[in-house]
Amino acid sequence: MDTVTESLKNFYFTISSGLGNWGLQLIGAIAALIIGLWIIRILMNAISKIFEKKSIDETLQPFLLTSLGFLLKLLLIISIAGIVGMPMASFAALLAGVGLAIGAAFNGSLGHIASGIMLLIFRPFKVGDLIKTNGAFGFVKEISVFVTVIETFQNETEIIPNSAITANKITNLTKIGNLRIDMPFAIRYDADVSKAKEIVLGVLKKDENVLKESNCKPRVAVNNLGQNSIELLAMPYVNCDKYWDVYWDTRQEIVEALGKAGYEAPLPQRVVTMTK
Repeated sequence: MDTVTESLKNFYFTISSGLGNWGLQLIGAIAALIIGLWIIRILMNAISKIFEKKSIDETLQPFLLTSLGFLLKLLLIISIAGIVGMPMASFAALLAGVGLAIGAAFNGSLGHIASGIMLLIFRPFKVGDLIKTNGAFGFVKEISVFVTVIETFQNETEIIPNSAITANKITNLTKIGNLRIDMPFAIRYDADVSKAKEIVLGVLKKDENVLKESNCKPRVAVNNLGQNSIELLAMPYVNCDKYWDVYWDTRQEIVEALGKAGYEAPLPQRVVTMTK
């Protein structure tokens, strides 16, 4: 009986000692994780401010910050594994296995990363550019590891996977620095074409949002001879941030100016000949 009692005591002490050591290691690991994440957050904020002061390219900033944050968190996990007492060889094997599993599960995400790197290397656009891609039309706000964020003129935020962008057409409207807006309008065949062109050109020249430089002078020209009207085309050049101001407001000013000058909207016409 004494032998059994002694064996139970030894077993109890062994379990208690093991749980005690493991419990202390677990508490230490949790504390290290909390403190480590807090330190990483402070470091990332500091690095972000340094990037801003050093005028690091806005296009590169999100990508660099995301990559650096991932690396710091990986180092933190490795350090916590050492606190718990996990052998580094076993941990490395476990980490490699998890990495392979995650890579297989998120195979498409690896494509987004590769596409993000391509966007940063070949630079079809940068943060702040006005672009059209994948049905989105707006200003680029961020190029991150996985996605590109575009803010449209309707204040919608379009989040597009990088691989979808590199696999499709990209139209960069900011590359040259200004845009030409084509505004078609029509007059009747019996109307004075030269006077109409002068009226519309006067509206464009008075508009403060329309560029007047030698290589960006506004122009008005005959664009097409339709079945019922003569189609003219107003062609003002604008800076990208004034695109919609000219597209909507200047178009209205043209309509009002032609109306005041007596130009009526063209209507369908038919010539009827009488034969005896």
